[in-house]
Amino acid sequence: MHLYLLLLVLLRGDVTSAITSEAASEERIERLERVMSQLTRQVMLQQLYTEETARSGGDSGIKQVRMARDGSKPYYTATHTSNAVASIHDHSDHERTCGMGEVVAVLNGLEFRTRHNDYKLKMPSRSSGDYHATQDIPFPDVPPAVLQRTSVDDQITELREWFKAWRDGDTSVRDYRKYFKPNLCYLEGAWTTDVTLDEPFDSDRHQLEADSWFELQEQIRFTSYTGDKNSNENFAYLPTSVMNITEDGMPTFAQWNYRILCHPVSGDLPFSHLKPVDNLAARIVGDDSFDQYVASRAARFSVNPTGKDEQFRWYRLDQLMNQIPGKDNYQGKLNDTGLGQIKLDVFNGQPLNAGFYHRWYKVAGRDAMGEKVASRGFADRNLWVAETTQPRVAPVSVANCKNRWQRRRGQCDTVVKRVSYAIPLEIVYLTPLHTWNPFKLPYRGEHSSTLGKTVKADGRNGGMTPEKAYNGTNSKAYYLTPSQFFSGGEVGRDKADTTRNSVGVLDKSGRVRAVKSSGVRIFLPEIAGVGMLRTRYPIMPMHDEGDPVWKELEALRDVVMDIGRYTKYLRSPPNLASRPITNNTTAPTPFTHTVLMTSPSLPDPVGLHAHTIDLNLEQFRRMRNNRRTLTFDTSEENGHSHSVKVRYDRNTNKFRIIKCDGKPRCFDGHSAVLSEGNKRSVVP
Repeated sequence: MHLYLLLLVLLRGDVTSAITSEAASEERIERLERVMSQLTRQVMLQQLYTEETARSGGDSGIKQVRMARDGSKPYYTATHTSNAVASIHDHSDHERTCGMGEVVAVLNGLEFRTRHNDYKLKMPSRSSGDYHATQDIPFPDVPPAVLQRTSVDDQITELREWFKAWRDGDTSVRDYRKYFKPNLCYLEGAWTTDVTLDEPFDSDRHQLEADSWFELQEQIRFTSYTGDKNSNENFAYLPTSVMNITEDGMPTFAQWNYRILCHPVSGDLPFSHLKPVDNLAARIVGDDSFDQYVASRAARFSVNPTGKDEQFRWYRLDQLMNQIPGKDNYQGKLNDTGLGQIKLDVFNGQPLNAGFYHRWYKVAGRDAMGEKVASRGFADRNLWVAETTQPRVAPVSVANCKNRWQRRRGQCDTVVKRVSYAIPLEIVYLTPLHTWNPFKLPYRGEHSSTLGKTVKADGRNGGMTPEKAYNGTNSKAYYLTPSQFFSGGEVGRDKADTTRNSVGVLDKSGRVRAVKSSGVRIFLPEIAGVGMLRTRYPIMPMHDEGDPVWKELEALRDVVMDIGRYTKYLRSPPNLASRPITNNTTAPTPFTHTVLMTSPSLPDPVGLHAHTIDLNLEQFRRMRNNRRTLTFDTSEENGHSHSVKVRYDRNTNKFRIIKCDGKPRCFDGHSAVLSEGNKRSVVP
């Protein structure tokens, strides 16, 4: 009996202890859950802090491109510009590809890094409201006045007149506006709920090299820590963030993603509405005068119909961006009553369609500063926002209380929004050259299709013989334009370009036709009687332009670069009477950029071609006067370029190739002697 009682006492003690222990464990688990929820919320707030810091330090815009060169001064290295602003380049042998490299960008305080972009001319769908449904940008027609001409030479003559009218903005005889179309291409970003990796947009040349967001993030962590690089430039830093904390303390994650699309602009956008934005660092690096810089790939522009520097709120660019829909596509129609007042359109006073991109809006009542007009964001001049109903865009919510009484009683409304952000990238003008096909060359569709593959089958490389000429064209060998339409070669070649000067293509009768590419170029080759025309105008804003220091330096640059105009702002103005400013009064000494050209290659193995080398003044002087041997990368032709060591031979007064790709001669048969091609006299 005593043993039984003893066992009972012991058992009761164990049970009581177990119950006490279990209760303590549950309490501890609850406490840990509260702590984890609080820590998760703190992580979310840290992300907010990081974004808020970026918002106060700059605007939405492009921040950086990949560095490829160093120099004796900081400005010799890349910023938002290297050889070209935002690393734009040409793939005009592709049917509808705009070349653009990797960039670091900021949208509403969120910094991210893109893959190599090379985006296609796509627009949001006009017929479908499905998430990310797109369609091809339509190419303009060829003017009937051109097609009515019976010979190719007569068509060339007539089409040149249309280009001249477009250049001059002259609609009196040839109304070019139906056949030369501006398109606004833009960078769009949003927080998404996607769990699986989603390729952001179409490209013929680049895709993310990962099967999951985790794999992509690990790739970026590795390359960022080690300084390594994916040679295909197909990695991208696209952050993941805690977007919300549920009532039971669980985090809701959101994945950042971006895409590049274009929108056909309604109406005309004359060249005169695009004003060049000076970049002194890029000009020094390129040894360029202002005019020469404007005619280079490094130039950036702003939409400025008046051409004046002045203060305003909304202007022509807002009208253009307001035409672009958010994630609901062109069918989107959303009113914004977010925090109690309906938002109105600043242009017509009607309820704002918040499903399209905008940055300014009106409200009926005045705010604490007496204003009825507000901009999206606190101080971001480039924050264009569009709302959406797409469930794949992460929502954000807030309790909207009209007064303290509602807040105390918990009777507030919950406002839920899903938004995306956008900035303009460039104006791309499409011309009749994209469809003009006077030789009636057969188009065989996508390059990867069975028929498309026949274009380059059996070793065809675009040579000028029936055996080597392309057998028609396809989406990545898009050559339609007669070579004789242009009077010059490709402009401002870059190693990233894939365009060739001229190729041979078989027409339907088997005759070889010499043609040039018909895709999108930054600059068209020179046209006789017309000149050189730009078709891609970068207008992307820069993140650093929102920094107060940048604003002050920009003002200082204006004063220094145009001291005659801004003399009143100098505390100690110079004596302009004793030292007249030479600007617009005395012609400075010109200097020359020299283009060296290789001899033609052998027909095989890659087809007949020649390369160019661009020498600036300093390089020219070092070689001729100081007998220096310099190394250059030639232009890319027929799918390749050369690394050449060049020396000036005083005995023959010729530039000579000493080494080609580390060997005495180039593999494709270029001779050692270089000829001097075009010389451009410019004003320093």
